[in-house]
Amino acid sequence: MRLANFVAPRSGGLRTAMRALGSGYLAAGHEAVLVVPGVEAADEMTDQGRVITLPGPVLPFSGGYRVLVDRRRLTALLNELRPDRLEVSDRTTLRWTGAWARRHAVPSVMVSHESVAGLLGLAGRVLARPAAALADVLNSRTAMHYNSVICTTDWAAAEFARLGVANLRRVPLGVDLDLFSPSARSLAVRRRYARDDEVLIVHCGRLSPEKKPERSILAVQELRAAGVPAVLVVAGDGPLRHRLARRSEGLPVRFAGFVADRSTLAGLLASADVVLAPGPVETFGLAALEALACGTPVVVSAESALPEVIGTAGVAVCGEGFADGVRDVLSRPDRHRRAAARRRAEEFGWPNAVAGFLAAHGLAGVAAPDLAADPGLAVDADLALDPDLGLDTDLALGADLALGAGAPLPTRASSRWDDDDELAGIPS
Repeated sequence: MRLANFVAPRSGGLRTAMRALGSGYLAAGHEAVLVVPGVEAADEMTDQGRVITLPGPVLPFSGGYRVLVDRRRLTALLNELRPDRLEVSDRTTLRWTGAWARRHAVPSVMVSHESVAGLLGLAGRVLARPAAALADVLNSRTAMHYNSVICTTDWAAAEFARLGVANLRRVPLGVDLDLFSPSARSLAVRRRYARDDEVLIVHCGRLSPEKKPERSILAVQELRAAGVPAVLVVAGDGPLRHRLARRSEGLPVRFAGFVADRSTLAGLLASADVVLAPGPVETFGLAALEALACGTPVVVSAESALPEVIGTAGVAVCGEGFADGVRDVLSRPDRHRRAAARRRAEEFGWPNAVAGFLAAHGLAGVAAPDLAADPGLAVDADLALDPDLGLDTDLALGADLALGAGAPLPTRASSRWDDDDELAGIPS
C-alpha cells in the first residue's frame, strides 16, 4: 500500500514516478494500492493498480497541491485494508504512518522525494543554522519511523548519511525509454516555436520558488544580449507563472502551460536544442532524464542532485550561470551531444527502479545498496540506527520545532517515544 501527498492532476515528476512504480509492482505480481488526496472521495482501478482518493484541503501557497490531513479516516482505511507492506512518499505530514506500521508489524519504507535541508535553506538563508538543526531532527525522526528510507541519489541521501542513519537504500528512478526517444524529434514541432536559425531552449518543470524558473528567463535575456538567437518555451505551470510572464515581457518566451499528454511533451523535449533544469534542490530530476532520453542535452544546477543523473551528457553550472551552460552545450557537435544524452538515459530504466524498490521492501528484485556500508558515505558507527529495525538512536529527537541556532542535540532517545507522540488521538 502506497501513500502520497502533493500528487495532483498537474504535478510532474512525483506523479510520473508513482504511476511507473505502481505499474511495475502490478507486473511483478503484487497488488498495488495507492492513496492520494483529492477534491472528493473516489476508488478506482487503473493501470497502476487501485487508486483511492480521500478528500484533502489545498495547501496554502502551493499552487493547488492537496494533502491528506484526516488522520482518523486514513487510519481507518489502513486498519481496513491491512497492507502487508507500506510505502510512504511524504516525510512531513504523513510521517506518523510509520508508527502505525510498527504498531501493526507492517514493514514500512519512506521514499525521500525532497531535501528537507535544501528546502529549509531556501526558505531563509539568514536562518541557516536553525534550519540545518531542524532538518537534522526531522530526518532523524523519519529514519526512526521506517524500516528503510529510499533515496534516489547520493546527493539526496547525504543529509541522512551524515547523521549516521543506517537504514538507507539508494534506488535511482527511471525513464520510459520508448516514449521519450530521439524518434520523437519533429521539425514541425520545432518550427512551431523557433525559426531554423534560432536556438530552441525548453524549461520543463513546475513554476514554483524552489524550482528557480526565473533562471531560465535570465538565461535567455543574457543569451540574446550576447547575440545568441535563443528562444524559450516554458512547459509547466505553478504559482509563479504570472510573475514570470511579466518578467519575460519583450523576450521571446512562450508559456505552453502544463503539458498533460506525455507524447506531446516527448516531442517538445526531443525537438529542443537544450533543456534547462535550474532547480538547486532537485533530488533526482525526472524531466531532465526524460530530455536526455529524447537525445537533448541538459544544463542543470550544480547545487542539486542532477549532476549525478546527467553525468557528462550535459553541463552543470553554479548560481545563475545558465547562459554560459547553454553556450557550452552548443559548442559541442550536435550529433555527438545528442548521442551522449541518449546513452546516459539508457542507464536508467524503470524495470531496474521497480526491482530496487521491491528489494527495499524485502521482496523479489535487485538488491538496493546499503548506503551506510558505502565508503563514499562513511558515517560514525556510534551514531548508526539499528539496521534491522531502525528504532534506536543516539541522535537528538526532541520536539520538531524546539531547536534554535547552535542548540545541541539530546542523546539516547528511547525508541518508544514516538508511538504516543505520533499516534495521539488516532484509533488503533
